[in-house]
Amino acid sequence: MSSHREAPEIAKDPVADSTDVYAFVSPDSPGTVTLIANYIPLEGPAGGPNFYAFGDDVLYEIHVDNNGDAEPDVTFQFRFQTTVADTGTFLYNTGPILSLNSQNWNSRQTYTVTRVTSGKSAVLAEGLACPPCNIGPLSTPNYAALAATAVHSLPNGVKVFAGQRAEGFYVDLGAIFDLGDLRPFENLHAQYGMHVFSGSAAGVNATAALNVHSIAIQVPVSQLLWGSPHGKVTDKGSVIGVWTTASRQTATVWDAQQGVSVSTGPFHQVSRLANPLFNEVLIPLVLKDEWNTLPPSGDKRFADRVTHPELASLLPALYPGVFPNLAKLNAAGTARADLEAILLTGIPSGIVTGFQNYTGPVLADLLRLNTAIPPSTSPNPLGVVGGDLAGFPNGRRVFDDVVSIELRAIAGVTVPLVDKSFTPDAAAGQVTDGLTMSSVPSGYLDEFPYLGVPYSGFSTPAS
Repeated sequence: MSSHREAPEIAKDPVADSTDVYAFVSPDSPGTVTLIANYIPLEGPAGGPNFYAFGDDVLYEIHVDNNGDAEPDVTFQFRFQTTVADTGTFLYNTGPILSLNSQNWNSRQTYTVTRVTSGKSAVLAEGLACPPCNIGPLSTPNYAALAATAVHSLPNGVKVFAGQRAEGFYVDLGAIFDLGDLRPFENLHAQYGMHVFSGSAAGVNATAALNVHSIAIQVPVSQLLWGSPHGKVTDKGSVIGVWTTASRQTATVWDAQQGVSVSTGPFHQVSRLANPLFNEVLIPLVLKDEWNTLPPSGDKRFADRVTHPELASLLPALYPGVFPNLAKLNAAGTARADLEAILLTGIPSGIVTGFQNYTGPVLADLLRLNTAIPPSTSPNPLGVVGGDLAGFPNGRRVFDDVVSIELRAIAGVTVPLVDKSFTPDAAAGQVTDGLTMSSVPSGYLDEFPYLGVPYSGFSTPAS
């Protein structure tokens, strides 16, 4: 997950821990945008008897800003309710689950979708069924078809899905958090002498056998944009900013008589996510929990963490002699205007030919999508740095290689966007954790909700 367990407190609260956000123009549904927010990091498939589920006491929201003030203009809220049919059994299911209304399915979730626009709430649908988790061939035979029935079509061209999916984000966590020991460059690492070099350039996908709980909504573009001129790539009004939050009520007490927790009071934000790895890699440890509680409109106070990222100073130290130009840039104390544009304002017109996703001067961590840029007919997982303007950081698709993209950006590949005199180090354009989209065993779907069929506990070995 691109923000798995990224802050000390939210690491203790996985059902409210947002792991990934995606926003892209739907390749199979012209005129719509797909927004996806994932929760529950590092979800093992064999999770019985208490299989993973959304939190009934959590308010999940996907926010859209369409005027550049980093405040929500459209918010989609999701609230979940768990129902246990047979209170006399410990089992999640008592037989095969062949449909969403199967009597064999003992513990099931439904949800309500509410749209909030200009402070006014409207319930779009309620009582929508989530699919069960993928247990195994006896309990959930033909799982793909069963889960497909949990894609709900709502009025006005909206689709929704909420349930378990295969983790689509790929990352070599074991290497990255072992002092940045990127396997393709392991022989160049400063601590190389401390261990035996494996000689393998391939990364190890730490999420290859894991699932996630996904909230996905597909919305006509016309329902997300209004006011400013839009429809052309050059129109500022064509750009939306997207982020997700999870909120909990202010007080929770234990009801000893009923044996349950009871929450009360107004909801307060405990988690948020937009650009991948922002809180995880850029925000210092002592500020991570606070960052999770704040709106993106206040991110100016964290701008220095973007323009002077810690990782940019670590790369030359971890790999001596590999990034000499980056080391000189760091020594000069140069603020990284390229990273500020990519992560906090969007990229203005005139910097990348045929592209812009600029939302204005408000510094905010938003996943910015130019809705006028059509899906690519030849997608490149490296997105904009790979010449594919429909990919990250223009929104984010489920298969985009955001680890390699952000590593290369921090290493200096994007500096020439704002400083033509800077020459990136040769390694900057090659740095990677050694994984590609083919590292995801489940693959991806060509249609909504795009993330692959979740791994089953019966069929997937424990990682």
